[in-house]
Amino acid sequence: MVLLVGGVPVEEVPADSHSLISSSPFLRDAAAQLLAIPTKVIGPMGLLYVGQREMAVTIPHDKNVNIIGTDDLTACIMFILRNTTTGAVGLAHYDGCGTEEGVAAMVQRLQELSYPETRLELQMVGGFSDSCHYSEELFFNLMHAFQKQPIEIDLTMACIGELNTTVRSGRQWPILFGAGVNVKTGEIFPATFPDKGPEQALRKARNLVGAKQILDIYDSNLGLLRIGPFNYNPMRSVELWLAQPDDVILKHLSNTPDIEPPHIVMQIRTTLKYIQDNPFPDITVFHDNRPHYYRRDEHTGLWIPFRY
Repeated sequence: MVLLVGGVPVEEVPADSHSLISSSPFLRDAAAQLLAIPTKVIGPMGLLYVGQREMAVTIPHDKNVNIIGTDDLTACIMFILRNTTTGAVGLAHYDGCGTEEGVAAMVQRLQELSYPETRLELQMVGGFSDSCHYSEELFFNLMHAFQKQPIEIDLTMACIGELNTTVRSGRQWPILFGAGVNVKTGEIFPATFPDKGPEQALRKARNLVGAKQILDIYDSNLGLLRIGPFNYNPMRSVELWLAQPDDVILKHLSNTPDIEPPHIVMQIRTTLKYIQDNPFPDITVFHDNRPHYYRRDEHTGLWIPFRY
């Protein structure tokens, strides 16, 4: 099907983000508008946080979710797909794994929640002009995946690549590390999320040991956050990794070790310890082969365990 940029059909996917921005100058203005918005610190009330290699889709009148968001992007790209007729919206945190399957899954979920033939609006945030061109590869593969979808998808904002890059101490650096979308209005804004929801170590462990699938973590019909079930292979020499200094861990377990926020290395250590304690999650975590469900607590706004 046809991929559009600002309503104009694109016959061939641009070779890189610079070519896209040069051929569609309105994207520069759209990114500048996003960057001009002050970064919000979002608490847990009404938040559905989406981690790396995760996605979530919901509808405007979802009583449990007001904002879907993600952060810690560095070289990763988050994308938002929204049906402007019904307001159904999805967000994914993409790092290069499960590209075509993840895009297709989100498009299908949005079609299930709205009119199948309706055009979808696409926004991308994240990635920067990194020296290894990691973000550019993600961008190119994403654009190809969107072009293959059976409906029209219109790219209206792309705060990526050079538009999301600044210079610090002579080094290229991303401007935005995260953003959220208001599911009621479709407004997108820069954001950080101190509370990232339940079972973060488990969710990150799946990525650290090489699982490729993008997981859909939310059931909008039931209003439940859903984790797993999944398994991962045991990580070799995890005890040795835990004994390494921070700089070694970042150098070998991050694609952008010089750019990561300060808390990332502690996240990695926590995840490594979780893998050490749970080398076979299908036995110790998902022993009944059922997802872990969480519902929104009406008083605290936190996600609490729910037996479904």
